[in-house]
Amino acid sequence: MSLTSAAILATLDRTGPRRITDLAVVEGVTQPAMTALVRVLEESGLVERRDDASDKRVKLVCLTEADASYVRTRREAGVHAFERLIGKLTGDEVEALMAALPALEHLAELESQDREGPKR
Repeated sequence: MSLTSAAILATLDRTGPRRITDLAVVEGVTQPAMTALVRVLEESGLVERRDDASDKRVKLVCLTEADASYVRTRREAGVHAFERLIGKLTGDEVEALMAALPALEHLAELESQDREGPKR
C-alpha cells in the first residue's frame, strides 16, 4: 500500500466520511489523482462511496468496516512499538519526552487544522 493510500485511510478514520475534493486538498493531490486512488481503494474493498444525507448529489468516501478495523489494528501496533522503544530509554530521556508532549500535541493540532480544513 502506498503512503498516500495509507494517509487517505488514516484521514477517513480520524475525520469520518469526506468528499473526494476534500480528500484531495487534505492529501495535497489533484482531484483526478484522488479519484483514481479512491477507485483503487474501493476495488480493494477498503473504502466505499455513500450518498451525503444533506446533499443527494454528493458522494462521500468512507471506510468499510473491515478497513476501519485494519486501520485501528495498525495504529495499535504503532503504539505498542513506541511503548517498547520508550521502555529502552533512560529516566532522563523519558522525562525530556514528557516535558515536550504539550508542544508536540500543539504541533499535531496545528498540522491537523492545516491539512484537514473544514469538515463537510
